[in-house]
Order: sequence, then structure tokens, then C-alpha cells
Amino acid sequence: MNTVFDCADPASRAAGIDAAASALRSGRLVVMPTDTVYGLGCDAFDGDAVSSLLRAKGRGRDMPVPVLVGSWSTIDGLVYSVSDQARSLIRAFWPGGLSLVVRQAPSLGWDLGDAHGTVMLRMPLHPVAVELLRTVGPMAVSSANISGRPPSTTMADAKAQLGSAVEVFLDGGHCEHGVPSTIVDVSGAAPRILREGAVTAESVADVVGVSAEDLRS
Repeated sequence: MNTVFDCADPASRAAGIDAAASALRSGRLVVMPTDTVYGLGCDAFDGDAVSSLLRAKGRGRDMPVPVLVGSWSTIDGLVYSVSDQARSLIRAFWPGGLSLVVRQAPSLGWDLGDAHGTVMLRMPLHPVAVELLRTVGPMAVSSANISGRPPSTTMADAKAQLGSAVEVFLDGGHCEHGVPSTIVDVSGAAPRILREGAVTAESVADVVGVSAEDLRS
């Protein structure tokens, strides 16, 4: 059985955050609004829950699950090192629609899929998402849709696709942008854009001091 909480109502939102936190700590899946699209999430450090998330989406380990964080400082405990370019991108675009692929800290005891020592991190610009992340810590979060189908921009979209696989749905209304995040890989010698989305390549290029064409190459 799943439960929907209307986060426009303060009492329902508070109850929803509590219910979602409890579900996550029990290894269950939740759906929450973000500033891009709705996300399907679980405890990032619970390997069984991550496997459940991948099954719910019909997705394999070859597409590892990103991690959302609730503050800038959280990244320092999750990565091997943070480059100056990565710091600049965080200052410019977090919270917001930019995801960074970085080398993860070797000591981390999580299994997000076949990530080959990297992890994709983002801090969303959405009050419900940030409140939940600050309550429970880093979450493994992918778009709330069946793999290959359009991302969900409303809770109803997510519920229609994922249904009973999810224990708690946090309804934050229609997602403001409805466009997935831009993904920038800063794990190597030079930054590369892996996916263009909510943040333009030109905006990223302005921050890191290279051309948009170089970022795309």
C-alpha cells in the first residue's frame, strides 16, 4: 500500500517527510518532487533498496543511480577530492539543475550500480527535496519513470508508472522546469558534458573557462 501526501499543506508535508524518512530507513522507495522532474529515491547506502529502485524502473546496473545531497558540504565526505572546477560549478549552480560526475571516496560502502569508482551528485533546488535530504542524508535518486518512458513532471505521472513499487509519494505539484539536469563529468583531466539539460553548455563553459564546443567533445 502506498500513501500520497500533499506538500502544499504544511501539516500534510510534515507528515509526509516523517513517513518518507521512515520508509527510507526501512529500505523502501519514495517519490519526491525536485526542481527538474519527480525523483524515485532510496537510502544511498542500502544496496538492497538500490536494487529495488533499479527493478522498479526496469533498468540495469550499467546505468548507476545518481545521488542527491541536501547541502554543499555533504560532497566533501563522498568524493575522493573536489577540483577547483567542480567547486566553481557547485558555487554557480547548486542548488539547481546541474549534476556532477566525480571520483567517489574509496571508503564509501555503497553500491549504486556499475559506476567504476565514480558517482553523480546533485543538490536540488526544491524545498521538499532538500528538507527530506537534510532529514535522512544522501539519497540514491533517479527520475520517477519506467526506463525509456518520459520523466514524470507530476506526482500523478509518477504514480501511474511506478504504482505499488513505491511506499510514499510526496506531491509537490507540477515540476517547475520539467527538464532533466545537465550532467558534467569532472572526474577526469578536463570537464565534459554528458547530457545537456536544465543548465546550458554555454553557462557551464563560462564558469569553467573553456568553450562549449570543448565541453561537448
